[in-house]
Amino acid sequence: MTATTTTTTTTQTVSPSSKVLRVPPADPATAAAHFHRRFTFEADVADVHADVESGAGGFVLVDSRSAEAWEQGHVPGAVHLPTDEILARAAELVVPGSVVVTYCWGPGCNGATRAAYAFASAGYAVKEMLGGFEYWSREGFPVEDSAGTRQSPPDPLTAPVAAGAACGC
Repeated sequence: MTATTTTTTTTQTVSPSSKVLRVPPADPATAAAHFHRRFTFEADVADVHADVESGAGGFVLVDSRSAEAWEQGHVPGAVHLPTDEILARAAELVVPGSVVVTYCWGPGCNGATRAAYAFASAGYAVKEMLGGFEYWSREGFPVEDSAGTRQSPPDPLTAPVAAGAACGC
């Protein structure tokens, strides 16, 4: 049995037993606006890595974790500025007017979101790096600590493992 649900611009037939479709998807124009809006707030680790490697830059990458976390490993070239210090120290470490990309531990942590909020409150244009340090390292990108720079092979659950392969997304 199917039920018909009408939205403002489209009619969709959905199964009343579907947990995914119990709330019908937005019409395509609304969906396009929503997903575009997300891109204005977020960047993924692969895109950040590509820009860092190519020198495209145009942003300052900020690690918002504690000193102990930073020492355990961080993205090479990132600026270390713990979230609780952003309002007091941002202008000293990040040129006002810079675009900032924040990261913290990973998707189970909202520290990068709190840091992005702090930077935005201080007047900076800001994006959050989705996946954080966890996915940066799981995708096999370089990690730096007091011993130098190291790189692990990519986790096959997060990135292609073949040399030179890209996810293509």
